[in-house]
Amino acid sequence: MTGQVIVGLDNSPESLAAAHWAAREAVMRGADLLLVHVEEWPLPVAVAMPTVTRDDHRDWADELLEGAVDELRLAHPGLRISGRRMPGRPAGALAVAAADAELLVLGSRGLGTVMGALMGSVGLATVAATTAPVVVVRADGSEHGHGPDKEVVVGADLHRPAGPVLAFAFEEAARRGCTLRAVHGWKLPVMFAHSDEARAEAGREAARALGAALRSWRQEHPSVAVVERPVMGAGAQVLVDEAADAGLVVVGRHVRRAPLVPHIGHVAHAAMHHCRAPVAVVAHE
Repeated sequence: MTGQVIVGLDNSPESLAAAHWAAREAVMRGADLLLVHVEEWPLPVAVAMPTVTRDDHRDWADELLEGAVDELRLAHPGLRISGRRMPGRPAGALAVAAADAELLVLGSRGLGTVMGALMGSVGLATVAATTAPVVVVRADGSEHGHGPDKEVVVGADLHRPAGPVLAFAFEEAARRGCTLRAVHGWKLPVMFAHSDEARAEAGREAARALGAALRSWRQEHPSVAVVERPVMGAGAQVLVDEAADAGLVVVGRHVRRAPLVPHIGHVAHAAMHHCRAPVAVVAHE
């Protein structure tokens, strides 16, 4: 059965950039591409226009989807692409659409009626509500992240090892034929802050722990070249710094049983806000 990559589409350049990134990803995966526009009605106050009826909005949405599908088919003639208009609220509707998908792709600053601003509550709620991996793509040139010239960078949390996160990162590096950079930020207890010996030992222990966490994945993916980077510092900042030239950044999101309170974790939050590369957020227990 062919898998499916889904992209949330609104009228912003960010969501169109996400659609082009998603199309290239679907080609690599041998998957179909589905463009989803969420018909949120009544329109949010920020974009509501008293002269626009629901039928007008539906016609506009259908034209948006048809135009994007045609544009992507020209760029990727062999890719199976379709569009769908769905009613509901963005976070819930996109989560439902992506329930059985390989990937959900979003633009990072959607300004229309699908996402709102990712930096706000709607976009975060979409990421938090979706169990499939979610990739957040910017429209400033960072959407071009496929190929062997760009590393996949993964944030490795050794305090709460997450198999799905490392599995996703290794698989993406294998598809791209690129290096995987595994990053772990570690801290030295304040009481040892001025001890060079303690700092050196803590660094060696962090390196050993990172190597142990990656060992089975390296054996499973022998073709993937891996750079292990245990770096002293806060995990979020270390990841952002190490991902400066990445093609894709992969972070984990611990699944919480509080659906009304969107929470993705501070490392994922920092990556989505500060990394120029597309950021994949992978949910795990």
